Amino acid sequence: MPFDHNDHYHRLLLRQVPRNCGAALDVGCGTGRFARRLAHLGIEVDAIDPSEEAIAEARAQSGRIAGGRSPRFQHANVTEVELPKAHYDFISCLASIHHMPFDTVAALRDALAPGGVLVILGCYPEKTWLDWAWSLAAVPVNAVARLTVAVKDRLRPASAPTGREQVKAPVSQPTVPLPRIRREAAVLLPGCSIRRLLFWRYLLVFRNSG
Repeated sequence: MPFDHNDHYHRLLLRQVPRNCGAALDVGCGTGRFARRLAHLGIEVDAIDPSEEAIAEARAQSGRIAGGRSPRFQHANVTEVELPKAHYDFISCLASIHHMPFDTVAALRDALAPGGVLVILGCYPEKTWLDWAWSLAAVPVNAVARLTVAVKDRLRPASAPTGREQVKAPVSQPTVPLPRIRREAAVLLPGCSIRRLLFWRYLLVFRNSG
């Protein structure tokens, strides 16, 4: 599929980056596109993913960038890594939190520096009539977006890169419904905001006021 739902929301996520952000962590970075966008802002970026193949591709893609600061890619499972306390100004999880227990967010919360921001672009299963209504609304928009990207690809010279990596991160279907995510987040991330996004995603934003 040429239209990537996660990539579509990169600009929205970047708007959550706090001013004077010095250190960031991208959890479940996949092939590293969002981590590279953070690095291009002059941020020191740690990026972690449990897929060895995805991390290898991320390093290869970053190695082709001349003159830019590259993220530090690590092949590991974030649930098995001891994160530095109160260190990161920005932590991102793009379509990755459903691959692990949701209470992993507690460790991410503790890794935030004072004033730091945690953003989760999450996936949820369709369980309620409201879920299905949003899904139905997304279908025609998704079709138009896919067609637009496909047409641009056809018009692009054959030698021009599309910017999409061939290696894809492992995919897992979400199982935790959005109401439960809201309840658990209210306990683990007090004061966070959660809102639905059109393409089968939600955006969670937590700001560390400590």
